Amino acid sequence: MSEQAEPRNHNPAIRIDTVDSLAGIDSREWNALGASPYPFLRHEFLRALEKQGAVGERYGWLPRHLVARDRNGTLLGAVPLYLKNNSYGEFVFDWSWAQAYERAGLDYYPKLVSAAPYTPATGPKLLLHPAAPPALADDLISAAGALAEALGVSSLHWLFTPEDETSRLQAHGLMRRHGCQFHWQNQGYRDFDDFLARLSSAKRKKIRRERRRVHEAGIDIRQLRGDEISDSEWATFHRLYESTFHKRGGMPTLSEGFFREIGRQMPASVLLVLAYHQQRIVAAAFNLVGDDTLYGRHWGCEEEFHSLHFEACYYQGLDFCIANGLQRFEPGAQGEHKVSRGFLPTTTASAHWIADPRFAEAVRHFLEQEQGAMVDYEAEMNTHSPYKTGPDDG
Repeated sequence: MSEQAEPRNHNPAIRIDTVDSLAGIDSREWNALGASPYPFLRHEFLRALEKQGAVGERYGWLPRHLVARDRNGTLLGAVPLYLKNNSYGEFVFDWSWAQAYERAGLDYYPKLVSAAPYTPATGPKLLLHPAAPPALADDLISAAGALAEALGVSSLHWLFTPEDETSRLQAHGLMRRHGCQFHWQNQGYRDFDDFLARLSSAKRKKIRRERRRVHEAGIDIRQLRGDEISDSEWATFHRLYESTFHKRGGMPTLSEGFFREIGRQMPASVLLVLAYHQQRIVAAAFNLVGDDTLYGRHWGCEEEFHSLHFEACYYQGLDFCIANGLQRFEPGAQGEHKVSRGFLPTTTASAHWIADPRFAEAVRHFLEQEQGAMVDYEAEMNTHSPYKTGPDDG
């Protein structure tokens, strides 16, 4: 299906349409729009979500991607966009907004969301070809707004946008929301011991003790890329992935077929950490690998071992980043326990448009208060930094 989004002030030489699948778009064209450095925005990743049923009617992620082509049919820009009838898998929480709508007798759903489904990682949502005219970014924002109005949705949300995009969206009247995650920055460390040497003595000893306990428990850790993972290893990982959601009362939306497909289609972007005990997989951590960033995504275990979660989810990732020259490690949303292990508070952003003027004003007031609280929270978390600020105290 394809329908014109009717952007405002649109360049007549470029047509912006809405498509409900990436099936008709060449992967090389899509990835050439700046998606390649971000594995969760690549055509292979988003298309696998469609093919394996992770987006669509079942889970309430209906693709409404914007695509911009010139008169020759060349793809110059795109926006990953979804019509949502829930707020699951977004990680920018608006449950209270939906409840306020409900109390007022209004419908919050459906809404429009520009995001990489199930992925709390910052990356561009205004995907542009290097040859795209400078005004196309603004045309795509206008097209998204026009589509939201045409569909009669309650709101439009751009999630985990980089700073330049967030500022551009604000210039179009959208409201900025301030979030916080905990990220690690590579300071040119030679190896893991070099990283540890930058920490205070107490934190350094704690990490060494945690890694030692995993080793003493007889755990064998293996790092595998997408094309190195066997069918049985994928099956075991997926069982562990599902168990994590079931333990927490969540919904495991990603099928084994999805993981197999991206492992096959984009093997260099997949890193699976497997923990073996007595030749049996007892835990696993799934990561995505970008051009300069490692993204921690999923974890599961069937047997508890002291500190194994920290080893598989954090320390193995740090080892990988240092060995491969990656600049950042983003291990996912939330988690104050990450601070003592070298992950410091990092600001994230999203941008929001609310159709109803009364609720828009209420949300604006809420975001102003929330931003002040988030700034204070980040400052407080930074006081717990494990990094040395003076001579070695060990």
